[in-house]
Amino acid sequence: MDTVELNRLRWQCRRGLLEVDLVLERFMDKHRQDLEGERLTAFKALLDYTDNDLWDLISARAECRDARLAEVLGWLRAC
Repeated sequence: MDTVELNRLRWQCRRGLLEVDLVLERFMDKHRQDLEGERLTAFKALLDYTDNDLWDLISARAECRDARLAEVLGWLRAC
């Protein structure tokens, strides 16, 4: 991932819900080098969720029905 794409992704991680914002910041610090191919696609798909829906997935209040997102969601939950 080049610098421009990384900066765009970091900008998309800025959220209105503080809890989500903090998790995404930690996630990017820890896993940005692992985001390639399908993992990057999955992360971008998760960023398309609203703050509240994403928080529900991260906090396991809601179940993710898309198996393609499971690995990245697990990483988010660990952050």
